[in-house]
Amino acid sequence: MVNKEKVEEAVRMLLEGIGEDCSREGLKETPMRVARMYEELMEGMEGSPKDHLSKTFTHLDNQMVLEKDIPFYSVCEHHMMPFFGKIHIAYIPDGKVVGISKLVRTVEVFARRLQIQERMTAEIAGAVMDYLNPKGVMVMARAEHMCMTMRGVKTQGSQTVTVVSKGLFEKDESLRAMFFHMVGSQN
Repeated sequence: MVNKEKVEEAVRMLLEGIGEDCSREGLKETPMRVARMYEELMEGMEGSPKDHLSKTFTHLDNQMVLEKDIPFYSVCEHHMMPFFGKIHIAYIPDGKVVGISKLVRTVEVFARRLQIQERMTAEIAGAVMDYLNPKGVMVMARAEHMCMTMRGVKTQGSQTVTVVSKGLFEKDESLRAMFFHMVGSQN
């Protein structure tokens, strides 16, 4: 849980540290606003993928289920700057499926915390495997990282792509190729 008082004090110290006057009109309420913002951005710290992936439905077909272009926003733990993009999740059911909105909610659980893209992709794939017990899962995340576009090398428009495959997707090249074709990737 976010300790808003500590965040407010940290923001005041940061503002003072960069030479700002915390008492000036435009900054008086900034510490409070930033604390509320972090409470929202970090709400995934309180969530569990189990809350979303445990309600399943019987489904005997074992064809690939793909939810693509799930938008996400996260905060990089290295620079505390945003990274954002889209996630694609595919799985091969083994007798049960989950409501598609639950996949989106699972992404939110992991995106709404201090994060790195590589770990987030793996955590989403792991949660789907753990709670749905499918025959396989594949997750791809494409993201732009503000720590690379606003500062540092300043590479506008570059994207980082991470992919995790488990179960049948690890073993079956044709399933991976179908996934990449369906999400429109040249990987």
